[in-house]
Amino acid sequence: MLRLVVLLSVLFCPAAPATAGGFDHSLWDNILQTHVKSRDGGKATVVDYAGVLRERDLLHSYLEKLSQVEAKVFYQWSKVEQLAFLINAYNSWTVELVLTGYPGLNSIKDLGSFWQSAWKKKFIPLLGETRNLDDIEHGLIRCEGCYNDPRIHFAVNCASVGCPALRSEAYRGDILEQQLHDVEILFLSDRTRNRLVGDVFEISKIFKWYGDDFRKGWQGIDSLEQYLQAHAQLLGMSVGAIEQLDQDRLKIKYLKYDWTLNDS
Repeated sequence: MLRLVVLLSVLFCPAAPATAGGFDHSLWDNILQTHVKSRDGGKATVVDYAGVLRERDLLHSYLEKLSQVEAKVFYQWSKVEQLAFLINAYNSWTVELVLTGYPGLNSIKDLGSFWQSAWKKKFIPLLGETRNLDDIEHGLIRCEGCYNDPRIHFAVNCASVGCPALRSEAYRGDILEQQLHDVEILFLSDRTRNRLVGDVFEISKIFKWYGDDFRKGWQGIDSLEQYLQAHAQLLGMSVGAIEQLDQDRLKIKYLKYDWTLNDS
């Protein structure tokens, strides 16, 4: 019976009680600060995977700590602590996945096969189940009715140049709002990812893949167009482009995604 209760809590993501709870992400924070290097003011980062590989035991210690957290404990934390935990779990296990084939790979996609993508590999012991990266992102972080924050797409990192930058510090519940605000600004203001070229608005494919997450009422925003308008200045949109977007006349092009490994 107890197992059934815990399983149901995972599936339906119940509201967390007011207690903050928490988890010590300092090991992951140290790894990030040591081995993630910023480019262009933090709009992009590269990872010293060779350096992480030399200190892989530290990464394994952190991953083991993540795996020891029980679902019934996790769901007693505040929502911000839960979300910080899940983002860090996704990012750290992604680094671990890269290291399973490093050196010798040009892209995380090289770790997949014709039958199974890298994101479908079940190798992550987390919250009482063996999961894959897709389970963490789509089943937990993007869980319907759980966190409802599209900025998570600027925080999770898929070890690729086209991805939003891997932040050089761990996410923490007590400062998560500011951290998500920061990564949103960095991503939207990056002209390699989002830019107006003539009368064409070229934006990251993230907005195509996950456009639905920008239509769920976060901060009163119910459409991707409304989100883009609300952040027009960061995106470098002209007044004319904003008016065209409002009138559904702006031509939007989704940029090709660069899956090259974000290796330093």
